[in-house]
Amino acid sequence: MQLVVARIGRAHGIKGEVTVEVRTDEPELRLAPGAVLATEPATAGPLTIETGRVHSGRLLLRFEGVKDRTAAEALRNTLLIADVDPAELPEDPEEFYDHQLMDLDVVLADGTEIGRITEITHLPSQDLFIVERPDGSEVMIPFVEEIVTEIDLEEQRAVITPPPGLIDESEAVVASARDEAADSAAEGSAAEGSAAKGEDA
Repeated sequence: MQLVVARIGRAHGIKGEVTVEVRTDEPELRLAPGAVLATEPATAGPLTIETGRVHSGRLLLRFEGVKDRTAAEALRNTLLIADVDPAELPEDPEEFYDHQLMDLDVVLADGTEIGRITEITHLPSQDLFIVERPDGSEVMIPFVEEIVTEIDLEEQRAVITPPPGLIDESEAVVASARDEAADSAAEGSAAEGSAAKGEDA
């Protein structure tokens, strides 16, 4: 099975290095020197990783045969694809490959159906589930422990406890209105306190 493990970004320097947007939880395995990766578009590859290093928090790769900035820039936006055994699992039981999570049903703790995972977006700070709801609309769920409380591969579901407003925008409006009301009340109390002090003076 083929999995997208990274997207090539801009060229870095003049010796053929490129920045990459990592899309795997195991970059040390999938993007290690010597790894041979297919590409999308296919005409750009296959590419063999020659070196890899982290610079200012970003992974930089150099590929065999890519020796200058012009060649590196030509690879921009190319997807890097690894062949993965479908039966292979991450070493950490708390981690999952994208293909394990795709199409899982997303439900609340009480069993209320939210939708199903149709896409997983890897951001620098966290991963996001793109969830398609029964009405065809989409909602983004941050894949963090506080929100995604359980991944049950046997039952093919992800259990979530979303904060107000994440699933239902009307809840966010209510919460905002409540906060504004509380702020107004606090300001009123402060004003009254000031007035009282003025009277004492």
